[in-house]
Amino acid sequence: MLLSINPENPQRRHIQKVVECLRQGGVIAYPTDTTYGIGCDIFNRKGVKKIYQIKQRDPRKPFSFICADLSDAANYAQVSNFAFKTMRRRLPGPYTFVLDATRTVPDLLTTRQKTVGVRIPDNPIVLSIVRELGHPLVTTSANIAGEEPYHDPAQIEDAMGKVLDLVVDGGILLGDPSSVISLLGDRPDVLRQGSGDTSWIHSL
Repeated sequence: MLLSINPENPQRRHIQKVVECLRQGGVIAYPTDTTYGIGCDIFNRKGVKKIYQIKQRDPRKPFSFICADLSDAANYAQVSNFAFKTMRRRLPGPYTFVLDATRTVPDLLTTRQKTVGVRIPDNPIVLSIVRELGHPLVTTSANIAGEEPYHDPAQIEDAMGKVLDLVVDGGILLGDPSSVISLLGDRPDVLRQGSGDTSWIHSL
């Protein structure tokens, strides 16, 4: 099912429909500030396992998740003063920050080292979904492992509609995946260069 939502002023009734689907264990595709992602409520074990199957992904490689804001992120990641200052300057934005996990995070979404990837995208639709849901949303690119991500929600519906419960149409997105930056040490470390500019790291 394809559901169009205004990318600048998301309609509340549509957001509530998406959240109802998520609360029932649904897996959805949704827009971010980079590419389309697929995800579910991080506390819905059935949904998380379904995403691993859809992505054909090694269960030892956990997914990142989307938080509503930095206060929300602090419930799931250990945000030091250094990390907070760094993230505050760059978020919302096209970055995934790797931090130590708190005990709140389900085991399926942490590495053996108990770290997590946190996203706060600059996209009103997905942030509205997360706020209404009240929990973070699993995030991974809308594609099958090894294939290019889809940029057009209509293509996602055609290619993945049978395994997804809902595709949120927020327009065509042509960005690259987010830049992944570790904040585990005493300075940021770029793990993957993506949409987010990382030149600021060299000036620290």
